[in-house]
Amino acid sequence: MRRRSTVTLAGLCALAGVLVAGLLAPVALGAGLLSNQVSDSVSAISADLATGSPPLTTTVTDREGTPIATLYDQYRLPVTAAGIADTMKAAIVAVEDRRFYTEGGVDPQGMLRAALHDSAGGNLQGASTITQQYVKNYLINVVDRNDKAAQLADQEDSIARKLREAKIAVELSQKMSKDDILAGYLNVVEFSGTVYGVGAAAKAYFGTTPDKLTVSQAALLAGMVNNPGMFNPYTHPAEATQRRDLVIDDMVSGGLLPANYGASAKNEPLGVLPNGPVTPPGSCMGAAPDAGFFCAYAESYLEQAGFTADQLATGGYVIKTTMDPKVSRATKDAVDANVPTTQDGVANTFAVVQPGQNGHQVLAMVANRDYGNDPDKGQRSTNIVADAANKFGAGSSFKIFTAAAAMVAGKAGLNTPLPNPANGCFTPPDANRYTACYPVSNDGTNYPNPISLADGLATSPNVAFVGLESQVGMPAVLDMARKLGLRTTLTTNDAGNPPVTDPANPLSKNPQYNQPQSRYFQNLLSFTLGNSPVSPLEMANVSATIMSGGVWCPPDPILSVTDRAGKPVPVRRQPCEQVIPAGVAHTLMAGLSQDTKHGTSALAAHEAGWTRPDIGKTGTTEQSESVAFVGGVNDYAVSSMVFADGSRPQEICPGNPVHLGDCGAGAFGGTVAAPPYFHAMNQLLAGQPDKPLPEPDPAYLGTHS
Repeated sequence: MRRRSTVTLAGLCALAGVLVAGLLAPVALGAGLLSNQVSDSVSAISADLATGSPPLTTTVTDREGTPIATLYDQYRLPVTAAGIADTMKAAIVAVEDRRFYTEGGVDPQGMLRAALHDSAGGNLQGASTITQQYVKNYLINVVDRNDKAAQLADQEDSIARKLREAKIAVELSQKMSKDDILAGYLNVVEFSGTVYGVGAAAKAYFGTTPDKLTVSQAALLAGMVNNPGMFNPYTHPAEATQRRDLVIDDMVSGGLLPANYGASAKNEPLGVLPNGPVTPPGSCMGAAPDAGFFCAYAESYLEQAGFTADQLATGGYVIKTTMDPKVSRATKDAVDANVPTTQDGVANTFAVVQPGQNGHQVLAMVANRDYGNDPDKGQRSTNIVADAANKFGAGSSFKIFTAAAAMVAGKAGLNTPLPNPANGCFTPPDANRYTACYPVSNDGTNYPNPISLADGLATSPNVAFVGLESQVGMPAVLDMARKLGLRTTLTTNDAGNPPVTDPANPLSKNPQYNQPQSRYFQNLLSFTLGNSPVSPLEMANVSATIMSGGVWCPPDPILSVTDRAGKPVPVRRQPCEQVIPAGVAHTLMAGLSQDTKHGTSALAAHEAGWTRPDIGKTGTTEQSESVAFVGGVNDYAVSSMVFADGSRPQEICPGNPVHLGDCGAGAFGGTVAAPPYFHAMNQLLAGQPDKPLPEPDPAYLGTHS
C-alpha cells in the first residue's frame, strides 16, 4: 500500500506541476508505467466531445409532420449555452467546480489534495473539474453506454483513469470555450432514469425549458448530478431538499447569488411536476391508438433497410412516415365500431395502401387492438397488422391468386366457363397415381354449373376454383401469390412463424413447421381456400399491385429520414416490378368489381349506401375463425380482417359486438369484415367523385359460356 501511495503521490504531483504550464505529455511525467495505461484514443475522444454527438431522441411523424412517437434510449433535448439560464450555470459551477472559469481543464490544487489524501491511505478522490466530469460522463453515457464492463472501468478508483481523464480534459479545454464545455456537460449528464441533459430535465421535472429555470429549480437539478438516485425529488424528497439548499448556500458563499435571494429560494417547495419525472414513452408502444402498429412497421422497415435499432433509438432522426392521419382515424373508428378494443378473442385489422407505379405508400395500419403490453386493455405486443398474424388465413380472397395465375397461363379468362359441381375431388397436374385427391364442396347448392370466372370471383364457389387451381398447378399459383404481394407471408411456416430448423426441436421434423409456405403448399390444393397464415398488410398490397396495373412495389411507410443536423438520410428500398401484364390486372379488376354489386358483400354494401365502382373479394375460413375483405376504391387499396386471436379460438359470430361463440352459420367476410371498409371509405370519400375502373383487356376475357 505504501509503494502504491508513493507512486500515486509522485505521479499526481508531477502531473499537477506540468498542468500548470498547460502540458500533459506522459513522457514529461517521468512515469512510464502510468503513461502506458493512458488510452490511445484520447485525441479521438476529445474531438468527439468538441463536436458533440450524444444519443438523441428520434421523432416519428405522420405525413403532415405531426409527431406520433418518440424513440430513445436516453431522453435528451440538446441545448446550446445561450439556451441555459445563468441560474443553472451558476448552480452547477458553485457545487461542482468553483474554479471552472480560471482552470485549464484540470485543477492542480485538487490534484495535489487528492494525492495527499491517497498517500495517507484513503481512496483516490477529488481533482475532478467540470471538464473532467464532462469527459467521464461522456465516456459512460455515450462512448461506453452499451458496454457495462467499460462503464465500470470509466469509474474505477485508479490513477490510470485519472490520467486519461485529465489528458482529455486539457485537450478539450484547448478546443472549446468554457461556455461550450459547460453546455456539453449539462447536455450529457444523467438526471435519473432515462432523463439525460438539462433540456430534458427541465421539461421532465418542471415542465419548462432550461433558459427559464429559477434559482430553486436550477439548484435542485445541479444537486442531482452528484447522485441522481439519492437526490431524486420523487423518491427521496427530504434528501433532495437538503441537497438543493446546500447548492444554494454554495451559490451564496461563492458570490454567485445574493444572500436574500438564496434565503427566499430555500423557502420554496421543490415544485416538481406531479407523478414525474414526466417523459414521453420511448418506443412505438407510446404512440396513439391509430399509430402504434404503423410506427412499429416503420421501425422494422428501416431496420431491414440497414438501420440498427440502436441507431434509431439514439440517432436523433426525424422519421416522416407516409401515415395519413385522416385515413388512420377513419379506419380506426371503423374497426373499433365493429369490434371493441377489449373484445375477448377477436381482432379486426385494417390496412390501407396507396397504389402507384412508382411506389406503394402505406396510409394506415390499425386494429381494434392497440399496440402495447397489456392484454387486459386489448393490447398486443406483436404487429398483428404487418406480420402473418392472422393464423387462420384470409379465406377465399386467395382465389385472386388462382384467377390471376390462370389468366397469365392462358387457362381461363373472365368469361371462361368453369366446371362447378356441388362436390369434387382434385389432384395437382403433376401428381402420381398414388396421390390421394383433395375433396372439396361448395358452401350451398345455388351455384350454377358451369360458372364463369367473373361470376366465380363474385360468388366464390370452392369447387370451381380448386378445379382451376389443379389445372394451373400449385407452383404457378404460389408464384403468383408471391408476385402480387405475399413476399413475407410465404417465407413463414404454416403457423405464421419462421421455419423451425433447430434439430433439437421436435417441430423441425414436421413439414408444417420446418418449411416455408412457398414450399409446404407445393402440392396442397387447399391454398386457394386461404387456410394459411397471412399478413393483413400484404393482402392490402396485393390489391395495390392489381390497382397499379400489375406493378408490385414494397408497402413503404417512409417519406423521408433526416439526421440530427437536418440533412436527408437515404433509405434503401426494393425496386418496383411489373409482375403481371397491365391487361391481366385491368381484367382482374373488372372481375373483382362485382363483389360489392351482386356478390358476397353486396348486402353490406347496400346497407351502407355504397354505390361506388370498386374491387373486392371476401374470404371466410371453413370454421369461421377468420373472415376477410380485400379490395379497393379510388386511391385506396385495403384489407379488413376479423379473426380469432386468443388462446382458445372459436367460431366468430356476427352481432353487436362481433364475438366468439357457437352460432351455427358463423360470420362471413361480407357480413363482418366488409362493413368497416364501407364505414371508413364513406367517410373518407364524402364529396369526392367516383374514379372509374379501367376497361378489361379483350385478350383475357376468354370464351363465353
